[in-house]
Amino acid sequence: MISIQAVSQQYPTGSLLTFADWQVNNGEQWLLLGQSGSGKTTLLHILTGLQKPTSGTVAINGIDLYRLSAKKLDAFRGQHIGIVFQRPHLIKSLNVTENLLLAQSFAGLPTDKKRIEVVLDSLAMAHKKHAYPQALSQGQLQRVTIARAVINKPTLLIADEPTSSLDDKNAAAVLALLKEQSELNQATLVVATHDKRVKDAFNLTYSLA
Repeated sequence: MISIQAVSQQYPTGSLLTFADWQVNNGEQWLLLGQSGSGKTTLLHILTGLQKPTSGTVAINGIDLYRLSAKKLDAFRGQHIGIVFQRPHLIKSLNVTENLLLAQSFAGLPTDKKRIEVVLDSLAMAHKKHAYPQALSQGQLQRVTIARAVINKPTLLIADEPTSSLDDKNAAAVLALLKEQSELNQATLVVATHDKRVKDAFNLTYSLA
């Protein structure tokens, strides 16, 4: 599913990040654990096709990401990779349904309102489908962010620090949602964090020094 081999990133400042080879199988749920400055964000960007590494190969579903043209890479990301960011990044002038329709459009996929209803219902957010972001609570915004990440049925779901600003109860709830959604959508899950509270929720861990 994911294959990282001999990947490194050299920065103009002279600092060099090297990453151990990593193999992830379909449907697995992984924790990517690393403190600030360990290269976690860099690896996430490399994994999602946002930052070409200085050396090495990154393949998802057998596709070498960095052999694709920029246009094809954008399309591949939209259709196969769902990302849950730390912040919602929703367009405030669009309601929940319109934000999800936009995610489908950006991926070059036909709009599918039935799919949107199914996803929102699975996240107990169907009653908010016409609400605007500013009318939602923080927890509801996070659920919409998860909905946007899975709306196109990605094969890979990545969550970036989803529990960093949450208390223990809400952190556990978000992790349960992510795991539930990855299983429901048959997606491989990678949760990147420095939050050691979530370590016990995963059997598979890739750690950065």
